[in-house]
Amino acid sequence: MASDDQIIKVVGDRFCVPYIMELLVKRKIQSFSNAHYDVFDTTGNVLLQVDGGVWNFHKKRVMKDPAGLPVITLREKALSWKQQWLIHQGESSERDHFLCNVVRSNALQIKNNLDVYLASSYKENGRDFRATGSFTSLSFKVRKGNSIIAEVSHNFTWGSCKGKESFKVKVYPEVDYAFIVALIVIMHENDNA
Repeated sequence: MASDDQIIKVVGDRFCVPYIMELLVKRKIQSFSNAHYDVFDTTGNVLLQVDGGVWNFHKKRVMKDPAGLPVITLREKALSWKQQWLIHQGESSERDHFLCNVVRSNALQIKNNLDVYLASSYKENGRDFRATGSFTSLSFKVRKGNSIIAEVSHNFTWGSCKGKESFKVKVYPEVDYAFIVALIVIMHENDNA
C-alpha cells in the first residue's frame, strides 16, 4: 500500500485521491482495427476512455477524460525486442512531454511482467514500478519497491470470447489511477501481441 505521506503521481494530481479507488475497466473490440476501453467508478460514472487500433504497425492508444480531452498517449516502440511503450502527456510525442517508459521485463517470459521507468529517473536508478502478472490470467499487481500500490483482477466471462472483457481495479490512496489504467492497456496489448 502507498504510504500516507507520499503521492504517487505519474500522469497528474487530479488522478490521485486520498482514499482507495475501486474501478471497473471494460474493454471492447469495436472492429478489426479498433479496441475501446471505458473506465468507471463504483457509481457507474465514466472517468476515462482509451481508444486505438488493434492491428496497426505502430500501436497507439489515446486516453481521454470524460470531456474527450486527451490525457496521455501510449505508443508502442516499433521493432522493440522487449515490447516497449512510451507514455507522453496529451497527444504529444515531444521529449519534454515524455512521462515514462514501460518495458516488458523479459522478452521470452511466459508471465507478463512490466518494468516502468519514469522520465525523471530514466536509466539512472533502475525501475520505478513493476507490474507482476500471473501465468493463467490477465490479473496483476503493481508495486513500487515492496509496496503494492494497485491490484487488477481480470473477470473472465463468456463475453471475453467475443472481444468484451472487464477488469476490477483497486488503486490505493494517493496513487495515480490514470497511470494504473495505462498499465492495464499495455499489459493487455502485450498479452495479445
